Amino acid sequence: MTYVKVCALSDVPADGALGVEVDDTPVAIARTGDEVFAVNDICSHAEVSLSEGEIYNGTIECWLHGSCFDLRTGKPTNPPATQPVATYKVKVEDGDVYVSLGSED
Repeated sequence: MTYVKVCALSDVPADGALGVEVDDTPVAIARTGDEVFAVNDICSHAEVSLSEGEIYNGTIECWLHGSCFDLRTGKPTNPPATQPVATYKVKVEDGDVYVSLGSED
């Protein structure tokens, strides 16, 4: 599995998200507590950037219509979104965040 360095961990706000691109794929790097997640940065409902939304209770909220997506599974936790967003493998090494676009199962 190939991991790509996307940012420094310090670039990701505590309990927030940062939008990056990996091979032309928009990815939201989300941080909650000591955990870091990577999900597709485009909301499955309205095609806006999820990284501009809020992070809370293990979810990322779309700022436009309020749909939340579970950071572990990508599944929506409330309407209006009904389709999940892709999740990606992420690791932190030596203060840097790496992402693999291979989907998590």
